[in-house]
Amino acid sequence: MADRTAPERTGRLKVPGATLYYEVRGEGPLLLLMPGGSADAGLYDRMAARLADRWTVAAFDPRGYSRSLLDGALADQQVAVQSEDAYRLIELLSPDDGPVAVFGSSSSAIVALDLLSRHPERLHRVVAHEPPLVELLPDPERGRKLFAAVRDSFRRDGEAAALATMTEGLTDPEAVPPAGGGHRAAAEPSAREAEAFRRMRANLPVFLEHVLCSFSGYVPDLAALERATEKLVIGVGEDSRTLLTAIPGVRLTDRAIGGLVEFPGGHTGCVEDPDAFAARLRAVLLDETHRGA
Repeated sequence: MADRTAPERTGRLKVPGATLYYEVRGEGPLLLLMPGGSADAGLYDRMAARLADRWTVAAFDPRGYSRSLLDGALADQQVAVQSEDAYRLIELLSPDDGPVAVFGSSSSAIVALDLLSRHPERLHRVVAHEPPLVELLPDPERGRKLFAAVRDSFRRDGEAAALATMTEGLTDPEAVPPAGGGHRAAAEPSAREAEAFRRMRANLPVFLEHVLCSFSGYVPDLAALERATEKLVIGVGEDSRTLLTAIPGVRLTDRAIGGLVEFPGGHTGCVEDPDAFAARLRAVLLDETHRGA
């Protein structure tokens, strides 16, 4: 039986300093799904398959991850560079200046915000799910110290220790957990998804050493985002509203920048329940969800 989550076509795009691998499914206006953390295009297999009935759904491996190879040595990655990578993909896949939607989660939500601030004329809707912007926290120094500690823990003791440090640090000890919160049972992964998880696990050292601190320390162009506020939706997980990763996005909407929409699950809701997450994203893109959750 054919794998319904497999892409209809794949390609590679040469960009300054790297070659990007991308996948495309469906037909219609372009919807670009940008993976965050150590993830690659495989993160969105199930979601993309469910959205390809209405959109041309594209996903890609960020430079330096999985199948997107760098031309030179690995170094700290920059938000602006990955933002321009996404813009070049948009220009390739939507050359007729048609409406383009972008979804980014976690570190790629930061890229989505930068992309909107730089190229608002090319974007119809941008959904940024829990961008971990430490400079927007009530106590930015706490966020800076946390992510620096995660990187130091990785350097000293490895990936497992770094992830434990991050998990402990992201929880606000004074916050009340959301009612009904908790982890959802994940569907059994297909062979394709299992291979994707192996690739993404192999990307963890790159994320922890070269992405985490440089991305979380990014300072958004608030004036540019304010001018594009009608195009911006900030996503927050119904199970993660009290985590430090969710607070910066909420504070953006407190400044009347973007509308707030609650998504199923937590910070990684797109993996926890991709069906429900895709349904909510569909509603947001079609303006069927009330903004201001």
